[in-house]
Amino acid sequence: MQVFTAVVDAGSLTAAGQRLEMSTTMVGNHLRALEQRLGALLLHRTTRRQRLTEFGALYHARCTDILGQIEAAGRLAEDALATPGGTLRVTAPPTFGAECLMPLLPEYLARHPAVKVDVVLTDRVVDLVDEGFDAAFRLGTLESPRLVARPLRDHRLLLCAAPAYVARRGRPVRPQELSGHECLAFTYPAGTEWRWTERQWRFAAAQGGGEIVVAVDGPVAVNQAQALRRAALAGLGIAMLPEVMVAADLAEGRLLQLLTGHALPSRPMHLLYAPERQRSPKLKGFIEFALQAFGDEGALSPTAGTA
Repeated sequence: MQVFTAVVDAGSLTAAGQRLEMSTTMVGNHLRALEQRLGALLLHRTTRRQRLTEFGALYHARCTDILGQIEAAGRLAEDALATPGGTLRVTAPPTFGAECLMPLLPEYLARHPAVKVDVVLTDRVVDLVDEGFDAAFRLGTLESPRLVARPLRDHRLLLCAAPAYVARRGRPVRPQELSGHECLAFTYPAGTEWRWTERQWRFAAAQGGGEIVVAVDGPVAVNQAQALRRAALAGLGIAMLPEVMVAADLAEGRLLQLLTGHALPSRPMHLLYAPERQRSPKLKGFIEFALQAFGDEGALSPTAGTA
């Protein structure tokens, strides 16, 4: 059909061949094949001129319309690949999602107003492909070789207590003193790599002298970070809490950071997505946003390998 319309529009097989970068013989072959398939003559051709048959004129008009629609459909696909739109499904750990992602999400939506974001906050390791997610923020060890992993800033924990607790029980100056304090535990699901923190807290020594492990105990254990924060604010004891969650409490004096000279273990965080989906404009825009908002220096270039 494209060759036929080119012959009509150009006025000859030779001119059509030049336009299509095709030999005159090949143009003639296409035209004859089309006429044989249709079972009707499209052009009256002589050595000097050509003219459309009555059927050829009707067929040319329909071909022009059809090819125009095909071109428009192609532009539609190009526009879809150029303009972010639709629904972006993202999953993240509850604390990070509530404290970090949600406050900055308006920035992404302002850049891409045609996109809607469906956020699922869960500690469960979801299957992005099977469950239809575009991207995931994931803490800890990566186990899926199918996904691209982009490094983000580590998830840091801090040791905190309310001023009322410190006034009542004193301020520990060495990790070993925690065994005599009321320590509030976060309850991790069975099999989680951080389950050990319920009964043992580990610290890096102040002068790089290895690791200090302290057995701890206390009146409260809870499986939700905000609830653990509330217990610490109420003066129930010392808690190990995410830095992003307690930053405002520390700045405003509602909580005090303890043992600042001894670093707690941090957890690596990555943004994960399936490689076959990274051409999606909504996902490309979200990857750029996430790396700018939560990435370390150098995180704007892809990590070597996959998760």
